[in-house]
Amino acid sequence: MWAALKARLRRSAGPDPSSEPATFVTPPGPEPSGSPAHPSRPGPSAPARATPSSAPPTEEMFSEGVLGRRLREATLDEIFQDLELVLLQADVALPVIERMEADLRKELTGRKLRWGVDVEMAVRGCLERSARAILAQPAIDVAGAARAQDPKPYIILFLGVNGTGKTTTVAKIAGWLRERGLTSVIAAGDTFRAGAIDQLLIHGENLGIRVVRQQEGSDPAAVAFDAIAHARAKKVDVVLIDTAGRQNTNDNLIQEAKKIRRIANPNLTLFVGDALSGNDVATQAQLFKEALGIDGIVLTKLDADVRGGAALSVAYVVHKPIVFVGVGQSYSDLAAFDPDWLVRRLFSEEGAG
Repeated sequence: MWAALKARLRRSAGPDPSSEPATFVTPPGPEPSGSPAHPSRPGPSAPARATPSSAPPTEEMFSEGVLGRRLREATLDEIFQDLELVLLQADVALPVIERMEADLRKELTGRKLRWGVDVEMAVRGCLERSARAILAQPAIDVAGAARAQDPKPYIILFLGVNGTGKTTTVAKIAGWLRERGLTSVIAAGDTFRAGAIDQLLIHGENLGIRVVRQQEGSDPAAVAFDAIAHARAKKVDVVLIDTAGRQNTNDNLIQEAKKIRRIANPNLTLFVGDALSGNDVATQAQLFKEALGIDGIVLTKLDADVRGGAALSVAYVVHKPIVFVGVGQSYSDLAAFDPDWLVRRLFSEEGAG
């Protein structure tokens, strides 16, 4: 995203003849690196705890003294036009764009840039701060909550539309919990698709995790009930309830999901969305929030999302935290969401979009 915006800024934010004279140079230094590696498995795709951005803080960008360059309103208008175009192309929802433009205008209007700070640097710093503020939803410590749950089990319900990778995500989270010393059982609640039950059985065998199932066409709420009863009897830490993919407009399936919620009484309800669906993932999550209630988001296929705007959009529109992100095909390609990692990726010099 940043690469595209920087190219447009260089065309629109050239020397301003009406501004006070100053010399602007970008200080030398290393460019931001690409996506950091997963802490437990080397590789470029999985997000780990990122270091802060190289963009200077606010107090180092602006000057209150005589010297400095004051940006004209016309220059700011050009910047905002470029910003809107690039963000739309990066799958950022319009309400998010309006928020980021407002943040940028508040920081830049009437301010003077210090010596050595150019327009690109100022815009980047402002946008990074705006993105972090958008992503700053209260984090959910799933492992900590599961350990503290008394009586056990800690129950997680997964919702979403068809084709988002929900069943695979359930298996990945089961593996993620196991790495942290927590036991789990999976409820095969997608009883309308025989392939979903078979898929979970394979995942369970690979991971060494029990899958509770019934025959195809069975009541999903009954499957969830059986899984919870098994977990209580065996003192299993977590129950993961898979469900059939559904659209919020399908009233029968929505009523079924409400029944599952009523029977299971989950501690955590996660919406699983596909990052490659762009703005649609934010719309879907909001509709599920209104119809069923959700506590957090899991974004799949984030490694393939070269634009990155879906994460910003869903966090802002739904006002719920992104809890996990999928960044590959293997069981270990799942990570707790780190806003710093996403901001670094969005504003990487090598970033696409």
